[in-house]
Amino acid sequence: MGEGRTGLRRLTRQQFLALGAGAGAGLFVAGCGGGPQNNPAVQGGGGGGGGKTYEGPKVELAFWNGFTGGDGEFMAQLVEDFMAEHDNIAVKMNTIEWADFYSRTPSAVQSGEGPDLAVMHSDQLGTNAARNVIIPLDDVANALGLRESDFAPVVWNAGIYNNQRFGIPLDMHPMIFYYNKGLMEQAGLDPNKPPETREDFTAALGELKGQGTQGFWVSPFLFTGGLSWESLLFQNGGSLYNEDATKATFNSEAGVEALTFLVDMVKEGYSPKDVAQDAEFTAFQNGQNAFHFNGIWQLNALGEVQDLDLGVTKLPRIGRQDAAWSGSHNFVIMRQQTPDENKLQASRVFINWISQNSLEWAKAGQIPARASVRDSQEFQNLQPQAMLAEQIPNLNFVPPVPGIGDVQPTTFEQAVNEAVLLRRSPKEALDAAAERADQLLEENRQKYQA
Repeated sequence: MGEGRTGLRRLTRQQFLALGAGAGAGLFVAGCGGGPQNNPAVQGGGGGGGGKTYEGPKVELAFWNGFTGGDGEFMAQLVEDFMAEHDNIAVKMNTIEWADFYSRTPSAVQSGEGPDLAVMHSDQLGTNAARNVIIPLDDVANALGLRESDFAPVVWNAGIYNNQRFGIPLDMHPMIFYYNKGLMEQAGLDPNKPPETREDFTAALGELKGQGTQGFWVSPFLFTGGLSWESLLFQNGGSLYNEDATKATFNSEAGVEALTFLVDMVKEGYSPKDVAQDAEFTAFQNGQNAFHFNGIWQLNALGEVQDLDLGVTKLPRIGRQDAAWSGSHNFVIMRQQTPDENKLQASRVFINWISQNSLEWAKAGQIPARASVRDSQEFQNLQPQAMLAEQIPNLNFVPPVPGIGDVQPTTFEQAVNEAVLLRRSPKEALDAAAERADQLLEENRQKYQA
């Protein structure tokens, strides 16, 4: 997801969620407006000329993102390819670790030194829209002729805040299931038939345990325990919040059941106790555990590990339905003190071109948001991404509500941590977290005037 390979990739993504989404959101207050209603209409991307071609004078676009790892190489190549086809548009890409990106960008925009366009995660769109860091893109989508049918509906709708579009989705990056075929075979399991249900999963863990392998290490941290719990919550039919994200609902029976499952993995000895940060990932790389839930963005990192007989598929159905947590990278256009229509037009062309050519981006370990790319034969030949794209209807995104990133670190992330470390029961931990979340959600409504 814009992070480095192996441990570095995971660490910077964790920093973004745990630090950038929280501390960075607080920095948005300084000098930024109180909501999208204060955005000048001219900054909505309007103004004639359509959106798919640019015939004006040469312009240089400042393009910021957090692709500091191996995926940055893929985006840099796409930028080079774009400029090779558009000699009147130069794109200067500035890559910053996500935590720094989210803390630096608002003040840069305020001072007039920000980028022209950028990539943001879908769960950051509401916060940045409410703080007038980014502008509505409904006119951009209209100029490009983009519609919901051109994308996966679940990711298209994740770019809407306050009935306006603020993001053009580039990709989806869900939690998936990695498994070690060699360890499965040693335990007498069929390496070509990974567990698909809860019964399959626990039975396989029993066989692995009989061979002396703790097969599924449960992390008490967001990476990967927290995202695993969110996925199982969705599989049980639960949700993080109510429909308008004014109340926490993650302490429902579905949430408690999901967290109990992870805790039982520890209690029953399928996972060690007190798994350190990133230890489950390192253990999987080293052939010490057989099953690992992590993001699709780890495809290349794990695929490069020598002597790891890697298998990849969608998450097993631990709950009552197929589901998984997912995030998404979205293109955004920044608010400017003096809008430049030439740059706005060039930005539309760049966004549209990268979206249409996102097959190359998929090779970085992503699922393209653009339906035409996913439907192409070239993508169908790209495995396992094409197989993993089959679960798109079952993906779940955090709602793009202002300040939502501030809520999770001290609420359900903490609850997962306490429960997996066996310090509190799942219900007690989630109930306390939900009470705290309700307070924070109310504070956010006041803070962002939502």
